[in-house]
Amino acid sequence: MKDEQVHTRREKLETLRGRRLAPYGGPFPKDGPIQSLVAGYAEGRSVSTAGRLSAKRGHGGLTFADLRDYSGKIQICVKQERVGDASYQLFDSFDLGDILGVSGTLFKTKTGEVTVQADQLTLLAKALRPLPEKWHGLKDVEVRYRQRYLDLIANEPVRQVFVWRSKLLSSLRATLERHGFLEVETPMMHAIPGGAAGEPFLTHHNALDADLYLRLAPELHLKQLLVGGLERVYELNRSFRNEGLSAQHNPEFTMLEAYQAYGNYETMMRLVEELICDAAKTLIGSLQFEFRGQRIDLTPPWERVSFAKAMEEIGLKPQASLDEIQAALQRKGMKVKGLTRSQLVRLVEQLFEPKTKAKPLYVVDYWTELSPLAKSTPDDPLITERFELFIGGMEVANAYSELNDPIEQRRRFEAQLEAGSGLGAEGSGQKRKPRSPSPEPRTKMIDESFIEALEYGMPPAGGLGVGVDRLAMLLLDQPSIKDVILFPLLKPEASGQ
Repeated sequence: MKDEQVHTRREKLETLRGRRLAPYGGPFPKDGPIQSLVAGYAEGRSVSTAGRLSAKRGHGGLTFADLRDYSGKIQICVKQERVGDASYQLFDSFDLGDILGVSGTLFKTKTGEVTVQADQLTLLAKALRPLPEKWHGLKDVEVRYRQRYLDLIANEPVRQVFVWRSKLLSSLRATLERHGFLEVETPMMHAIPGGAAGEPFLTHHNALDADLYLRLAPELHLKQLLVGGLERVYELNRSFRNEGLSAQHNPEFTMLEAYQAYGNYETMMRLVEELICDAAKTLIGSLQFEFRGQRIDLTPPWERVSFAKAMEEIGLKPQASLDEIQAALQRKGMKVKGLTRSQLVRLVEQLFEPKTKAKPLYVVDYWTELSPLAKSTPDDPLITERFELFIGGMEVANAYSELNDPIEQRRRFEAQLEAGSGLGAEGSGQKRKPRSPSPEPRTKMIDESFIEALEYGMPPAGGLGVGVDRLAMLLLDQPSIKDVILFPLLKPEASGQ
């Protein structure tokens, strides 16, 4: 049936070309979004609009039709006696899904529906494939993700999710700019992967004959800007982790990273609360909302719990051996198979998840060995000034008082290399599963350019990473990260499909 429709539409295309009519038109003077015409209705107003033909209802020499764009739909009225026989017959041959331009005047029908009385019709793009089941039948998740354009055409709520995601980014920028932060851009290809833990994607630059890595995080470059005197910087960045797919993980994802000179992790707590509360008010109009059927309240203050104290309560201190750690965690009924010391941070959800669903929760006081880029507390060199923020059972943000001692930073990097755990800091708004050993070249490198920058003096600072995709999931009540990323990574389609 679908093949027959495609064949018929192609025949119509050839007929149009045979009549020297352009089936793929040029620019068209559209008077803003369709919804603005409806909202700003004035009887007899001349308008020019365009969109996709979504419905037709013919009555002899009179046809009503619906025209849609991203903002909504408007009815058009096409009278044969008004547009002429040739134009009316041409319009009658148009298929649902065709993109049209319409010029005419506004009026309201007896039922009060805002309508364009068409004077002129222009075909702007002939659709050669039928729309999915008259707009309302695109339910197949696999098709929705692989052919997102059909998902956007057919499913109004999906389209609105991405409109609101854009507004989320605008809200984050507005809050940061209100606090004097400067938006910057840093490289996406790195000679040495750093700034976060995770497996990097490897690529090769032919002209330089050099291997490069897609960035794990922009952290080390942003902190070099602090050295250079840019005291408040942020980047809404794309980062990459060569790891698994899940409802909360996509190998390519969006993070907000922000750094403030002369601040610390407490500064970042105040900032992240304002960022998220401002975004909730913008998107939802309230600090209370539903996520996965759970009522969440963002009203400050947000609770804090100590990772170090929680571990101490089960008999573990930072000096504990891996065997002691695994035995203690197993007694608590926690999953520890294949766990290394550097991966202990991944147990935070198991330790605190029940407390993270109704109210935001800061987990603070991480062991220093789990936070190689964070400054230790003044009272205990084995504990760092770091927090991870959990909302709705998900890690949403991660922050440090940034380590600015170049000698201590080198010592920690070297300790990581000796332990074989790679470079960088755990977390930055994206949780990860246990991974295979790091590539051999990576285990032998320290980012000397970053150490050298620190040696010129970096002011004390707070740094913050926010997982933007997860924040969008939370505020827009979406079940999977794939539902807030326009083109998520998917498994290759089976051959023959």
